This record gives sequence, C-alpha cells and structure tokens, in this order.
Amino acid sequence: MGAGAIGVTALLMLYPRMPTVRIVGTDIAHAVPLTLLAGAGHWWLGSIDWLLFFSLLTGSIPGIMIASHFASRVPEGVLRPLLAGTLAVVGGKLVL
Repeated sequence: MGAGAIGVTALLMLYPRMPTVRIVGTDIAHAVPLTLLAGAGHWWLGSIDWLLFFSLLTGSIPGIMIASHFASRVPEGVLRPLLAGTLAVVGGKLVL
C-alpha cells in the first residue's frame, strides 16, 4: 500500500490533467510486475508466510476487480476527491 500511495501521488503531481482512472491503472500496471519480482525473491529465499500471502490475495483480487469496475463509471469530480482522501488516510497511517 505504501508504494502504491506514493506512486499515485507522484503521478497525480506530474500529470494533473490525466484522468484519475488512467493514473490508478498506470500505478497498478507498474505494481504487478514489481510485486511478482519481489514475491519471487521471497519464494527463492524461502521466506514466504503462506497464510499472509493467501489472506492478501483473498482481499486484493476482489477489491481490484470491484474497484476497476466502478471506477470507470464514477464521474471524475467524485473519483479524484475520493482518491485524495484515501491517499491522505494511507499517508497518515504511514507517518504513525
């Protein structure tokens, strides 16, 4: 969550006119290969917590599917403040 929050924030600052749906999609497109490489590294080292792995998959895969389904249907004026609020909460949790 931390790298995604930082990535989306950077993209929003670099491309303020880009639609929010496209920014989030770009961040996810970068996150998937990075996550696969990091996971492969942990698997190779033998340091995978399988219970945590399956718990993360159980929550993240449906979450991504549901969010991507509704994100393209929500107006930009609603989606951008919603994303900003989510990033503010995540940023606050990272600080604490």
